[in-house]
Amino acid sequence: MDLTVWRTFVTVCRLGSLSAAAAELHHTQSAVSRQIAGLERQLGVPLMERHARGVRPTPAGEVFRSHALATLNEADRAMRAVREAGDGAFNRPLAVGATPSLAAGIVPEAIRSLLERTGSMRWSLLPGLSAQLHNRVIAGDLDLAVVTDAPPGLPNDPRVERRFLGLDDMVVVLPVGHPQAGRGPVDIRTLADQTWVEDNDGSAALLRRHAARAGVSARIDLTAADLLGKLALVATGHAIALIPGVLTRALRTDVTAVALADPPTRGIYAITPRRDPHPSATPLLEQLATAFT
Repeated sequence: MDLTVWRTFVTVCRLGSLSAAAAELHHTQSAVSRQIAGLERQLGVPLMERHARGVRPTPAGEVFRSHALATLNEADRAMRAVREAGDGAFNRPLAVGATPSLAAGIVPEAIRSLLERTGSMRWSLLPGLSAQLHNRVIAGDLDLAVVTDAPPGLPNDPRVERRFLGLDDMVVVLPVGHPQAGRGPVDIRTLADQTWVEDNDGSAALLRRHAARAGVSARIDLTAADLLGKLALVATGHAIALIPGVLTRALRTDVTAVALADPPTRGIYAITPRRDPHPSATPLLEQLATAFT
């Protein structure tokens, strides 16, 4: 099959529009339509369906999109490797992913320590949730990702190597004027009447499980789009929140973190692809292990 057509299909899926894909790929819309139609004839199933705002993949199209994306990424990596071998040097940037709390401190610190030992190196850091980062490692977009086993947990995937880095105690973050601020370990039962805010299902599940173990419930009445929004709602007194302990060093000044008695924990892991590992991934793993130790 022609990978050019596969690339067209993946672009249409990403943009949700034939015309937008045609503009990005510098094709005409009719040419893009013909490529998709030809691919559907070749596979014998419809891959796209129209809706009010454009197009989207059918269930069969979504399956094909996932495999096509992995194939295109692998093809791109193969071409890069050949060019680098021809140049006699390895210069692929190190692509690192991390959950937002880990990207806010520990991972950049580990990269800094690596650069102090190895010298200049091209690299990038992409924040994301653990499931998203895992998928991007599989797709070849990331050379290493630092993720957590917070609910729903990490898949047991033979395509990645997984290394345990340490346990992270969750803490509660409060506005600076809160009565419990500065009180030391707080029992979750003393916060049972509080309004909580959460920004993802994993953290919410940890909070509910911890509260249930103490015989109370947590009123998660507010939802934030991301970690920054979650902290903003705490800072302005609208709610309190459960956050990772690794984030405490990077908190804004108008909130304060307080330890919980018998806190919920989450495991921190580094995952790397089993195939085509980046030569700088292993040295970065060592720096990450040192940071957690």
